[in-house]
Amino acid sequence: MSVADTIQQKLQAELKPEHIEVLNESHNHHVPPNSETHFKVVLVSSTFKGLRLLARHRKVNEILAYELANGVHALSMHTYTPDEWQALAEVPSSPKCRG
Repeated sequence: MSVADTIQQKLQAELKPEHIEVLNESHNHHVPPNSETHFKVVLVSSTFKGLRLLARHRKVNEILAYELANGVHALSMHTYTPDEWQALAEVPSSPKCRG
C-alpha cells in the first residue's frame, strides 16, 4: 500500500471526513522519482468544530505520528469544518520548492 493510501485510510477512520484529499507533492521537490515524502492533505470534518487551527493540526499529527517519524518529510494541512469548506472559494496552492 502506498504512503498516500495509508494516510488517507488513517484519517478516514479517525476523523470521518466529509471530504478528503491526499496529494503526493514529492515530485515538486528535490527527491528521487516515485518518492512519497511530501504531502498535502485537505480535510473537511465535523470533528474540527470548535477547534482552533493548531488543535486541528495536532490531531492530524497524532493520527499520522508513525508516518511522520518514518519517511514523511513534509505534510501541508488544510483543515476545515463543513461550514468553512462551504464558504471557501478554493484551497490554497502549495508554494514552489526552493531545493
